Amino acid sequence: MEPSKIVVRYRDGKTLKGYTQNFFPNKPVFHVNRLGASGSGDLVEVKVDALKAVFFVRDFAGNPKYDERKRLLEGEKIQGRMIEVTFRDGEILTGTTTGYDPNRPGFFLFPVDPKANNTKVYVVSGGIGKARFL
Repeated sequence: MEPSKIVVRYRDGKTLKGYTQNFFPNKPVFHVNRLGASGSGDLVEVKVDALKAVFFVRDFAGNPKYDERKRLLEGEKIQGRMIEVTFRDGEILTGTTTGYDPNRPGFFLFPVDPKANNTKVYVVSGGIGKARFL
């Protein structure tokens, strides 16, 4: 399996950037090879229930000047439903999902903008303050 480039955001505000090959939404733990790691000593065990979200990214730095589109273009077709997630820390994400259920440990959210730095986000239910379909 090709490593996924991710940014892990913990509920306590910490951030971890790196690569993973064993993230699965139905597993309570996965491992991240820390960005800039020089060996296996930089492999970090991550417990999903301590997280806010796992961001699967194109680039670790992103583009702070890019204004990501949050709305559908007229006539644009989507998979699933539009959802707005407000995290407990106040951050708001908007995208589409096919699997939101507040009783599950989490779900994938896909940005509306195909040029967004995030390719997908695994939102951990415990980090959500409010979620609503749009």
